[in-house]
Amino acid sequence: MLETIHGEFEMVKNYRDAFILDDFNKRYVDMFNIYPYVVGDYSAGMLRFKGFSKTNYNQIPDYLIESCTPNCAYYILKNPNSNPYLDRRE
Repeated sequence: MLETIHGEFEMVKNYRDAFILDDFNKRYVDMFNIYPYVVGDYSAGMLRFKGFSKTNYNQIPDYLIESCTPNCAYYILKNPNSNPYLDRRE
């Protein structure tokens, strides 16, 4: 388990040692708490996030191929405390 200021997350994959706690804490927003899986990737030198639900988790490889810089550093986190019923407008 990873302890962050946004809660605990489980590391699923950390390709090319992409996970940097300080970068995660600065860029993560609570809107992603609705997703049980969050992908963080460094494309064009910037950390980007994309959330995935349990039903579309299998699309992560497609996202990495189609939307990320080839061979970019990325990580996949599992959020055990995700809540798909949170109001996104909060």
